[in-house]
Amino acid sequence: MTEQDQQFVEFIVKALVDHPDDVKTERIVDQMGVLITLHLNQQDMGQVIGRQGQTAKAIRTLLRVVGAKHKARVNLKINEPEGSGRGPMSHEGSRDMGHSTSSEAPTSHGTDNGLDMDEFKL
Repeated sequence: MTEQDQQFVEFIVKALVDHPDDVKTERIVDQMGVLITLHLNQQDMGQVIGRQGQTAKAIRTLLRVVGAKHKARVNLKINEPEGSGRGPMSHEGSRDMGHSTSSEAPTSHGTDNGLDMDEFKL
């Protein structure tokens, strides 16, 4: 594939971030396929990941298409820089991203079955 996938990632990410000179990638090929590890400035993490991870998901989808064209499985790992201030995210922590957790949400068919919306586990 002659590293077109790696160049593609760098091109996309450099267009998104405020510090394009800090964007670096590593490409590793093994029996599982190709793994591209992305290194970037900690201030650019939010721009690359996007709201609820949608930007990173889109980049990964496009990267899989590039890989499929060359009959290769390509994955992207975004390396979190040291001191980024973001700790490990728990399942509970994902609710703190601007979502309301009001227990006064309407229940199905207008009946109160005694369950709060917070009690539902997906």
